Amino acid sequence: MISGGSKLKFGGWRGAAILSVSAAVLALAACEQNKGPASVDEARLVAADKEPGAWMSHGRTYSEQRFSPLEKINASNIKDVGLAWQFQLSTNRGVEVTPIVVDGVMYVTSAWSPVYALNAKTGELLWKYDPEVPKETGKFACCDVANRGVAVWKGRVYSATLDGRLVALNAKTGKPDWIVKTTPDGMPYTITGAPRIAHGKVFIGNGGSEYGVRGYVSAYDAETGKLAWRFYVTPGDPSKPQENKALEMAVKTWSGDWFKQGGGGGSPWDSMSYDPETNTLMFGTGNGAPWDRVKRSAGKGDNLFLSSIVAVDADTGAYKWHYQTTPGDDWDFDSTQTLIQADLTIDGKPRKVVMQAAKNGFFYVIDRTDGKLINAHNFVTTNWATAIDPVSGRPIESGDPRYTKGISLVMPSGFGGHNWHPMSFSPKTGLAYIPAQDVPSAYGSDDHYAYKNGEWNVAQNPALNTMPTDKKALAAVKNSLKGKLVAWDPIAGKEAWHVDHKGPWNGGTLATAGGLVFQGTIDGHFNAYDASNGKPLWSQDIYTAALAGPMSYEIDGEQYVAVGAGFGTLFYIIGGFALDQHLGVPENGRILVYKIGGKAVLPKPNLTKIPVPQPPAQTASAAVVATGQMKYQTYCVYCHGYNAIGAGVIPDLRYSGLLGDSKAFKGVVLGGERKSLGMVSFASVLNDADADAVRAYLIQEAGRAYADEHPAKAGK
Repeated sequence: MISGGSKLKFGGWRGAAILSVSAAVLALAACEQNKGPASVDEARLVAADKEPGAWMSHGRTYSEQRFSPLEKINASNIKDVGLAWQFQLSTNRGVEVTPIVVDGVMYVTSAWSPVYALNAKTGELLWKYDPEVPKETGKFACCDVANRGVAVWKGRVYSATLDGRLVALNAKTGKPDWIVKTTPDGMPYTITGAPRIAHGKVFIGNGGSEYGVRGYVSAYDAETGKLAWRFYVTPGDPSKPQENKALEMAVKTWSGDWFKQGGGGGSPWDSMSYDPETNTLMFGTGNGAPWDRVKRSAGKGDNLFLSSIVAVDADTGAYKWHYQTTPGDDWDFDSTQTLIQADLTIDGKPRKVVMQAAKNGFFYVIDRTDGKLINAHNFVTTNWATAIDPVSGRPIESGDPRYTKGISLVMPSGFGGHNWHPMSFSPKTGLAYIPAQDVPSAYGSDDHYAYKNGEWNVAQNPALNTMPTDKKALAAVKNSLKGKLVAWDPIAGKEAWHVDHKGPWNGGTLATAGGLVFQGTIDGHFNAYDASNGKPLWSQDIYTAALAGPMSYEIDGEQYVAVGAGFGTLFYIIGGFALDQHLGVPENGRILVYKIGGKAVLPKPNLTKIPVPQPPAQTASAAVVATGQMKYQTYCVYCHGYNAIGAGVIPDLRYSGLLGDSKAFKGVVLGGERKSLGMVSFASVLNDADADAVRAYLIQEAGRAYADEHPAKAGK
């Protein structure tokens, strides 16, 4: 083996230690293709079905169907499938990657954006590239510091970093060939999505809507890293010329001063799908910011191109068409969910479609040549809209879902009827397999809202970001949180079958020609179901949630199934909370790979719950505690959890040793003393009194937990 460990510098950014390269495996890959590792081009991707053993792009093919033609693992032998190998990643934060496997090498990423090259047969590490993302960037990653994977093209591996860089790595060595910054310095953009590549261009979006950004998709020359085009999701200052005719159209659908609040949001942070027949790139766009349209756009307009599917020319970025799933979004209803292409026969006619199970609870079948709606029906409980009008394509809203008269309980919530967890589609069964959930949420406007650049801007009443402490009421809330695997017939527009799960927030799906659907679940299992009827066929205890999209590949005649396992931060709120268990464990995330006859053993982590220590005495008044609760729910809840109940990954503050020391607590919260660990200063939004109030609230919640664990001491 060849090893290296020197620190390198590229383009002003700190490089990475390039760890050992397996010459034997890379030589084998070169022999197979005669061009070296990752020798993928457009012809090879278009013909991906001729290489069923490879998984060369995020959804396996340009169609993004996440369907594997492999069938050696099937319903008759799934019982014989076991763990072939596992690889431990370098962080215990959320794992959301779909591995890429080509020419015997697997490429994966993990939280904080490192890239790994592995021997796909054995799991041996070939090299690792660490972009050394500054940990303070984590403040702007609303929903964990995850990364969903890479793209490969002509001997390079392309990856985007949390802090906005696009990196082209030499697939043989892991060394950067070029690095470009795709987001402006000093702005709260992040990237968690996987790049896509077509026609020699690398496409990448970004996140950060709630923190005050104007979302966009960029295309870069794959060879040089030069910017080719950029498409903004929202219009700019209406007093100035817009960048293109599409935005001249869009600006007419906005009102108010959105452009002074970071740009209105709309960040396209995940899904893309490329149609090689028409050279069209389709991408999903994010929610409006702030969420409340009254605060964002004076309560008026559709606010294009928020919560939409947008199609552009892949070479130029020129607008082709759009379909807006949620006009004038008021609920955090991103349309960034999986975009799957298929050719279906509908009403006796062949149709080229793109499909999405959107966050808003409706499954859309759209003509991908012109963006016209074919059908749309709800796949989960929806009360904000009763249906989608088949002529206009607009939702038929019901009651007061936009909370104009007060608080509204809406289903689904901003967590979505379907979120980022990838769905799949089987051309054999004609069904789409959706990680679906019923999660209600209360919405209400924040009368004290004022935009703050770089802070959480949703204009929602912070009193709604809590859970009841009464046990009966709490049980009712938990019972309302449901998750399921839904098999959806896109032609008939209805459910074919479903499997109930123990809670919401379950993993992505993989459909195979072996008649199987694979999915990880929030309760720490990796499962296989009969694709035709949902019958459970196989389950492995993996001790932590597997939320990422599984994939399958073949080497030397053996089929493998791989999945990333590792729980994140924010979503204990709905997942672990519903199950009343901590699924975030101190163990690092892993890549788990299965095959027929696999005999490897997965190490079992210590899942023993640590008792809450006795907190310091409460000296603050009830009014101060109430103020602390509001401040906590505004600025802390999305990392540290509802009611201060942590996920087990980011610290649970009820356990903090700083609760009894005002000065030390302020040193962290206001002074930024743990900035290098990701805990930045909140002095821009909290003062000394606020920090003491938050500490008082945490003492209250720690006391509540301690009393529950020691009923005798509490006199219960």
